[in-house]
Amino acid sequence: MENWLPTLITETPSEGYELAVKLARIAVKKTQPDAAERERLRPEYAGDADALIAASSVVATNFATIAAANEYWRN
Repeated sequence: MENWLPTLITETPSEGYELAVKLARIAVKKTQPDAAERERLRPEYAGDADALIAASSVVATNFATIAAANEYWRN
């Protein structure tokens, strides 16, 4: 299997946030590997405030993990 995540270390908080989003997206793809099914379901959650808040929560958790790994972007 390809090593798609060699490190959590990023240069900036912005890069860390982008990595957090990527982690969330990869998790969805691994949970539902069928692209057509993900596409079919998208309209259902795209208009669901609770689903969008849950997705934001996953990204926030990922970002907290990445921030800790980066020692909150050492000065």
